[in-house]
Amino acid sequence: MILYTHSITPRLQYIVEFIGKQIQGVAIQVTSSTEEFSNYDGPKINYSDKRITESEIRIKPHALLFEKNIKEQTIECFAINGHKAFFKTEDDLAFDIFSASFYLLSRYEEYLPHTKDIYGRYAFENSLAFKEEFLNLPLINIWVQDLIVLLKKKFPLFSIRTEQQSKDSPFTFLPTYDIDIAWSYKHKGWWRNTGGLVRSFITAKWPLMKERIQVLRGKQKDPFDSFGWLNKLHEKYKLKPYYFFLVPEKRGRYDKNISPNCKALQELIHDHVIRYPVGIHPSWKSGDDVSLLTKEIETLSQLNGSPVVSSRQHYIRFNLPDGYRRLIDNGIQFDFSMGYGSINGFRASVASPFYWYDLEKEEQTKLTLFPFCYMEANSFYEQKNSAREALEEMRHYYKVIKSVNGYFIMIWHNSFLGTDTLYAGWRDVYEQFIKEVSTG
Repeated sequence: MILYTHSITPRLQYIVEFIGKQIQGVAIQVTSSTEEFSNYDGPKINYSDKRITESEIRIKPHALLFEKNIKEQTIECFAINGHKAFFKTEDDLAFDIFSASFYLLSRYEEYLPHTKDIYGRYAFENSLAFKEEFLNLPLINIWVQDLIVLLKKKFPLFSIRTEQQSKDSPFTFLPTYDIDIAWSYKHKGWWRNTGGLVRSFITAKWPLMKERIQVLRGKQKDPFDSFGWLNKLHEKYKLKPYYFFLVPEKRGRYDKNISPNCKALQELIHDHVIRYPVGIHPSWKSGDDVSLLTKEIETLSQLNGSPVVSSRQHYIRFNLPDGYRRLIDNGIQFDFSMGYGSINGFRASVASPFYWYDLEKEEQTKLTLFPFCYMEANSFYEQKNSAREALEEMRHYYKVIKSVNGYFIMIWHNSFLGTDTLYAGWRDVYEQFIKEVSTG
C-alpha cells in the first residue's frame, strides 16, 4: 500500500507507520511523487487536497501533521459509524484519520496548558476522550477497522494481512501487577509493627490487632501475600504476566514497600524473576529526584541479575515530556504507564503498543508504550465499584478490545488478591474473569 502527500513530515511518517502496521503488519510506503503514486499497482491513499487518480482513497489533510508547533486545536466531534470522530472532511473517509489519531496517540493535549489533579498529574477531566465520552473505547483501533472496511470495498483483491502476520497479531491479554506493599505486617520490623498495634488499640480495631499478632506469630498468613495463589493461577491458565516492584531506598508517604535490603523482599523478587518479566515501579520521590530513579533501577538490576528495561510509574505519576525522557535516559525500553491513575479507560484512545513520539523534539523515540485501560484500584477507590460491578467493567474492556484484536492490559495489586477483608470478593471475581478470558 502506498500513500501520497505533498510534504513528508516526521508527524505524518510516525502516524502512517503506526496505522500501516495495524492494517498490514508493515508500514505504509509514503511518497511525494504524483507519478510514483499514479503508477503504483495496488491500494493507495491520496492524502492531499486534490484527487490524483480514479482508483484511490482520498483523505483531505488537516494542517496538524504539517505544523511544527504546539497550539490549541479547534476540535468538533461528530458521529460516524456509531462512534465519535473529529477533524471532519468531505472525502472518502469523512475525517482525517491520520491527524485525529496523531492528536490522541501523541497526547498532544497534555502539552497544552491544563489542570493538574491532586497528585500533580494530568487530570483526566481535561481530556477530549472524557469530555466527548469515548474514554472507554480504543477509538483509534475502531477507526482503523473502518479504514480497513473502506480499503476492502475500494480494492477487493487487497489482502489486509498475510496468514503469518495474522498469527503474530491476535488479541492479547496481559495481566500486570504492581508490588507497592509486598506484605501488610511481615518483614516490617518491630518499630513499624508496634506502631501499628498502638494505632489499632487507640482506635479500638481489635480484629486488626488480633490479625497482626497472629501473622507475626506465624499462626496466620499475611493478608497481602497472594503470590503463591497467583503463581498457581498463572500456571493453570498459561499466563505470562508482568510484575513491577517498588524498591525505594527510603520510605515515604507514598512509598511504603519493604526495604530492598530486606532478605525476604530480595527472595520474593528472585522468585518472580525466574518465572516472569520483572520491571521497575519508580517511587513517588523519584519523580522529584531523577538520581533516585537511577538508583532504584540499579538496585532492581542487581537483584534481577540483568538490566531493567521495563517500568510503570508508581501512582501513574508522570508528566510529558520529561517523565518519558527520564526513562529513556535510564535505559528503559518498555513502559506500562499510559493510562490514568484515577479512572479506567484508554488515555491514548488505543489498545495497541506504540512508540512514544516526543512532540517537543518532533521525533519518534525508541520507547515502546504498552497502554493499560483497567486498574482495580481505580474501580475500587475512585469509581466506588463493587466487586461484581468491577467484573462487568472488565468484561466490557475484554469485549471491545477483542473486537479490534488489541492488547488488554490490566493492573492489579497483590493486596487486592490476598485475604484482606477490605477487598473481600475481589479475588473471586478476578479468578472468574481470568477463567472467562482463558477459556472463552
